[in-house]
Amino acid sequence: MREHLDLFLEHLTLERGLAANSLAAYRRDLEGHAACLQESCGKADPRAVTESDIIRYLTDLHHRHIATSTICRKLTAVRQFYRFLVAEGTISVDPTANVQPPRVRKRLPATLTLDEVERLLAAPDISDLRGLRDRAMLEVLYATGLRVSELVNLRRGNVHLKLGYVRCVGKGNKERIVPLGRIATAWLERYLNAREDDLPFLFPGRGHRPISRVAFWQIIKHQAARAGILKEISPHTLRHSFATHLLERGADLRAIQEMLGHRSITTTQIYTHVSTDMLREVYVDAHPRARKRE
Repeated sequence: MREHLDLFLEHLTLERGLAANSLAAYRRDLEGHAACLQESCGKADPRAVTESDIIRYLTDLHHRHIATSTICRKLTAVRQFYRFLVAEGTISVDPTANVQPPRVRKRLPATLTLDEVERLLAAPDISDLRGLRDRAMLEVLYATGLRVSELVNLRRGNVHLKLGYVRCVGKGNKERIVPLGRIATAWLERYLNAREDDLPFLFPGRGHRPISRVAFWQIIKHQAARAGILKEISPHTLRHSFATHLLERGADLRAIQEMLGHRSITTTQIYTHVSTDMLREVYVDAHPRARKRE
């Protein structure tokens, strides 16, 4: 099984250009699948795997109380692996072909109100360079809606302050341009002017390396506590708030999709829900029989 997994991962790297984080996720999911097959079925050769083995694998995940969304993600990785083996002629029948994924109940990610966003952005102590860095990172994240991996890997050359945009590389090594905004540009310029190093990374952490995703997650948790925000938030919360606030103010869904770097508009629709209050206001303003006659 190991040889086939390595060939598939090499295919993902060379043919599809997947990022390192995506490759690591595929490797974890497929190695877990291989281990489960070995333990439950005693099978180490993909040519011996049947549809019943795949169903047993999914059942095992369910019994271990793995989240439905995670099971679907793992099944996607496994399905692509066996499709690759069929295309390569290693196997003749895809054992996942007729296996249906479990239904996922769509949950909207947490979002912040405008007041909460303002409090969070103002929370860092900007009396030192680290505080300025944290303020600039939060401002850029809310201004652009970048993924946290995209944010922490930004370099100085990715930011064009005079023109007010950020150039980032997203999933699948696809490059996109995202507007930066006046306020975020000002804070980023202030932070860069205070730096005395020539490191290429926009937001360096320890050891002259880019700040890690885990470290930034901890920064957000810390600053949210300072701001008195009781919600459970993460870097994605600001990304979702960015999209939601744009949509509430009339931004085009396709433009939001482009800025978020989503391949499918369906993904954007999930991330950018419209509040009930906003829908009610639009209805009352627009429908001819919604208002009481004066």
